[in-house]
Amino acid sequence: MNHFHKIAARLADHGLDAMLLTGEANRLYGSGFHSAGTDGVALVTRKQNYYFTDARYTEAAERHVQDAVIREVGHGRGYGALISEALVEQSAKAVGFEDAYMTVQDYERYRKALSCQLVPASQLLWDLRMVKDQEELEAMIAAQRIAERALADILKGLRPGVTEKEIAARLQYLMLHYGASDMSFDPIVVSGANGSLPHGVPSEKAIQRGEFVTMDFGCIYNGYCSDMTRTVAVGFATEEMRTVYGTVLAAQQAGIAAAKAGATGREVDGAARAVIDDAGYGKYFTHSFGHGVGVEIHETPNASPMNEQPLPAGAVISAEPGIYLPGRLGVRIEDVILITEDGCRDITQAPKELLIL
Repeated sequence: MNHFHKIAARLADHGLDAMLLTGEANRLYGSGFHSAGTDGVALVTRKQNYYFTDARYTEAAERHVQDAVIREVGHGRGYGALISEALVEQSAKAVGFEDAYMTVQDYERYRKALSCQLVPASQLLWDLRMVKDQEELEAMIAAQRIAERALADILKGLRPGVTEKEIAARLQYLMLHYGASDMSFDPIVVSGANGSLPHGVPSEKAIQRGEFVTMDFGCIYNGYCSDMTRTVAVGFATEEMRTVYGTVLAAQQAGIAAAKAGATGREVDGAARAVIDDAGYGKYFTHSFGHGVGVEIHETPNASPMNEQPLPAGAVISAEPGIYLPGRLGVRIEDVILITEDGCRDITQAPKELLIL
């Protein structure tokens, strides 16, 4: 799965002759081939695509990168030299670069090495990545199913005495076991009073009866991320716990009902936020309703109070309101939804009614 053709088709609209892909996420999106960090560069021109890498990845790139010329860097012939040669071959003068990803040091290095105009063009990639095609969606659904399968196993052994770290470690093992290539992010597992930390780090704290356990996790399959959060009670749930949980679930359902192509991120967030505000917990919902998901776990578009742009059909976003009562408890429920012309499709299948283990 690569998107060289989609990028090339947009170059003229941005006044570009070529697009330089140096960041890991955009390089994967363009070429369909993953290499870590800065180990590789892709160049998309109006007529020809190139993929540059070193000897560690050359054979793998030749197997996996389609519709591109593969060239290997070596001593005395670094990325700058090879890219410069390709730009001359294609008579490319205006070259887009990832201003939101590239370091100042790398920018200066390319500016000196390349005889071209470097044009900030992160937005070109963000606009393309925002709308998923069928192959991308299938990869994300597969990643979601892996995460859900891991959750089902975790719930069988979640009991008092098990630590947050143990749950987080087992989640990672299970997702890899069921086919993931990596984690979308380090799993968040928090319980009891730790639950008021939206991005709390798993600790040696043991789970106790009468506590919530919040698990936020996801994995990567074929280059694409899944993301989900489930909060469960252990032993029993107090009236306050049930009230907070019910409020978060109702808020999530309201946001999902408001999500459709043409609705702004602010409107979707507002639909969920109104439910939490009306229940008196407004100041305890401290983040936005959702964020885009794709080759990165956080990408555009966002369903936040700051986003007044309409959501496009084909965008995939998280739906994750939460309430966090400092020093007491927290609840977050997260699905991932596909925005459609007449609404949205929830691609998360795991149950989300209050579960008491």
